[in-house]
Amino acid sequence: MNATSINQRVIQHGTENTNDLLRDLVDHLDAMVAYWDSNQICKFANHAYQDWFGREGRELIGISMKELLGPLYEKNLPYIEAAFRGQKQIFERAIPRPDGRGVRHSLATYYPHLVDGRVKGIFVHVADVDCLKQLEQELQAAKERAEALATHDFLTGLPNRAQLHEKVDDAIARAKRTGETVALLTIDVDKFKAINDTYGHGEGDRFLIEIASRLTCCVREYDTVFRLGGDEFIVVASGLSCGDELEGYAQRILESARESFSLGNSVVHPGLSIGIAIYPQHEQTTLGLMSASDRALYTAKQSGRNCFAIAD
Repeated sequence: MNATSINQRVIQHGTENTNDLLRDLVDHLDAMVAYWDSNQICKFANHAYQDWFGREGRELIGISMKELLGPLYEKNLPYIEAAFRGQKQIFERAIPRPDGRGVRHSLATYYPHLVDGRVKGIFVHVADVDCLKQLEQELQAAKERAEALATHDFLTGLPNRAQLHEKVDDAIARAKRTGETVALLTIDVDKFKAINDTYGHGEGDRFLIEIASRLTCCVREYDTVFRLGGDEFIVVASGLSCGDELEGYAQRILESARESFSLGNSVVHPGLSIGIAIYPQHEQTTLGLMSASDRALYTAKQSGRNCFAIAD
């Protein structure tokens, strides 16, 4: 055997070893790697397809993309067609797990295989991004919680002062167009400090949560209850006519609050004081309405509490 033949065998043997190493390397990747020819027939697939689709890579040789992907094929088809037109494609896809238990979030990349300007096939790389997707969802949930904390009362879950001005501004703007009224009811819980002092802050918090629930259940579905802090609440109600309708509305809130409630070993009958101001009769602006309803609330308290007063 001459030197040339020996060198050729060494090179060939080295190439075979390299191919085996490359195959082992690709089979140990967590990502799916495959090659599909111009007829969308699989020419190569790594071992990761076993975990993702329940089929070993070597079993896929010769099958079509449509056969492998099943229902996913139509969803992926726009990306497949674009890749075969020579355009690299990157997209996310939720792939059902072979055991039917949920999905695996993936980031797929289709690389066109160009030879002399023609697409001979596409290389496919699909990576598991479940951890990133979970992190994304956790960050979104954290963002939503932060936004909720910024705009809602931490104890009762009611919208807080941060939303009040916007709500009243919007209600007044709508009332200017429709000619309806906007009622602002400022509400204080009577003798709440005594409840805290007697039963403790834990029971006091439970009491405020109950008051918030009663107010929310009592008002109309398109009215809004706010908690400004402590024992102070505000109700924004649109479309109430002055006179009997407005007074009946306030009286219904008072009666709802008076229902018995257990605190410690005692039963109490909560009382509220309510001050009411109306747009456009009393004030024309949000700050003006709030100021007028505060003055009316003071009048209600001076009148013996457990009642309502309407601004002059």
